[in-house]
Amino acid sequence: MEKEKNSNRYSMPLTHLAMLTGFVAGAGGALLCFIAHYLNFTEIKPSFILTIFRGNWQDGWLGIVISCLIYGLLSILVAFGYYVLLKRKKSIIWGGVYGAALFCLIFFVFYPIIPTIQLITNYNLTTILTEACFFVLYGIFIGYSISYEYNEQQYWENVKSE
Repeated sequence: MEKEKNSNRYSMPLTHLAMLTGFVAGAGGALLCFIAHYLNFTEIKPSFILTIFRGNWQDGWLGIVISCLIYGLLSILVAFGYYVLLKRKKSIIWGGVYGAALFCLIFFVFYPIIPTIQLITNYNLTTILTEACFFVLYGIFIGYSISYEYNEQQYWENVKSE
């Protein structure tokens, strides 16, 4: 009786969860970065992603909203990367490692491609630590959410089959 009641619970497909997790992580992370920039914890303004557009609207509320939406959409791809590579990992450490790898990728490899990002050594220590912590926290959020749900779905499939 207990198994039947638990096996009828609603479950979202893991790919949809990865999309939702990625969007929330990207948009929420961008919002945190705007707050950190406002409080002078980081020199990097998150609206740098809007440099391809013209106008002073980038510094207002519209720039914040559009930046958060763009980061949310890009973050869906990052979440799918975690989904493909590491969804089976049960430790929270893998999410942190994934976030640290993204940090290294952006600030050591892709910085020449991104016009407003410099080599990480050109920033002050507060900016470096803030950005590193944000990326690790971002990776943990994505990693834990996807891995937890994957393992939860595996558990319930095993319960159904017994």
